[in-house]
Amino acid sequence: MKRLLALPILLALLLCCALPTRAETEIKMSGDVRVYGAYWRQPQYTGWNFNGTRTQDAFTIFERVRVRTDFIANEGLRFRLSWKSGDIPWGASTFTVDNPTSVFKVYQAFMQFRWPGTDIEFTVGLQDMDLPFSADWMDGNPVFGSTRTAAAMVRIPVSDQFSIVSGFTRLLDANKDFDPTTTQKADELDGYILTLPVEVKGFKATPWGMLAVAGRNAGYGSVQVGNGGYSNETLAVNLLSAASLGTAATWKNAQNAYWWVGSAFVLSALDPFKFYADVIYGSGNDNDRARFRRHGLFVDVAAEYTGFESVTPQLTFWYSPGEDSSTRNGSERLPSVVNYWCPSNSFLFDGDQPFNNEFMNINPVGAWGFVAAVDKMTFVKNLFHRVTLSYAHGANSPAALRAANALQGTGNYVQIGRDLSDKESVIGIGFDNQYNVYENLALILDTGWSHGSFQTSVWGHRFANATRNGDAFKVMTGFKYKF
Repeated sequence: MKRLLALPILLALLLCCALPTRAETEIKMSGDVRVYGAYWRQPQYTGWNFNGTRTQDAFTIFERVRVRTDFIANEGLRFRLSWKSGDIPWGASTFTVDNPTSVFKVYQAFMQFRWPGTDIEFTVGLQDMDLPFSADWMDGNPVFGSTRTAAAMVRIPVSDQFSIVSGFTRLLDANKDFDPTTTQKADELDGYILTLPVEVKGFKATPWGMLAVAGRNAGYGSVQVGNGGYSNETLAVNLLSAASLGTAATWKNAQNAYWWVGSAFVLSALDPFKFYADVIYGSGNDNDRARFRRHGLFVDVAAEYTGFESVTPQLTFWYSPGEDSSTRNGSERLPSVVNYWCPSNSFLFDGDQPFNNEFMNINPVGAWGFVAAVDKMTFVKNLFHRVTLSYAHGANSPAALRAANALQGTGNYVQIGRDLSDKESVIGIGFDNQYNVYENLALILDTGWSHGSFQTSVWGHRFANATRNGDAFKVMTGFKYKF
């Protein structure tokens, strides 16, 4: 009887396999590969990492890979899976001879779909995330810019001029789905985002807000962001005050709120003159002990002229207040999650430079200055140049930086060359060049020079003397292939 029953079941399975599917999935792949050599003199102005425990090699060859795969069911439904390697030196990790240790990892995994019969679009999963910012050539938002996070976002078009974008992201869950004890732990960092882009002819404004619920046991100090091992940029450094770093468990409240409001503005009515501005205010731990609070402001204004065929001038000014002289009243710097802001590709800031190990990682929060650039210069077919002049001046009290170093150790909360006192400044010049060998293959040569003036009374003789051994200088060259 079992054999008789098995026969029709087998025939049914074979018939199902033979039937055509109702829809085919289209697969598209894209990505980029970058291989480049990097020569540095006095990176981070000292030649060391952030706390002066390691010396950077003068010359290293790096390789970076990004591969993105889209599985497209139809114009309203797709899934993206992407994997990457970081900028890994030849001879290390994946690129070690014979027995490499893989560092390839998933960095995008999200589904995107439109609700049937509408233009409402959902994006759910590990995805790219940026809070609004005005100009593409600023690269990102200093609160939460150009990163990836697990989120559920929805975009609701209301009209041709107005839409609503909102969603939820879980940034941290230190203990995953089970806490280590039978007592519930406040170990999550959750974010709620709302943006309201409005666009009319010649003008665009994007008001936005973000609310984060921060648990005191979320482990902020263990999460590295920004420039990897060269910087001390962690979630703790970006979010917390100096007095609370390492002591978040002593928050009076199990959970505290962080909130940000801002808007990005674009004026193109005077084209080819275009003007940009961003205004941001943020605050956190408002209802906790005074030394754990943090709040601050960030403002930038920028302009560019696009009327020339072979050159585009750009100019950016910014201002962000710094720390006052006391740590007992908390921090007066804008709190942030991922501080990512880089006008005109200046190698002094953390941005989307062609080669990701080419910046000095200056913190625009707690500083003011300008970036002037002559971009998109071309005099020979397929050959492009950019010249950038950057100046940054600190807005932090030297007493606050000294206190932070005394509390946490030099370089562990604030860093020489990254966090500037109101008596310190940095100037930098960059010269970037790109020759398009093919449509998708570019040969790139980037050079940069920077000089900084730093206080011995803040950083001590060891660090200050190291910065006087010469100015920072870099040369990077290599290939970028996009597919």
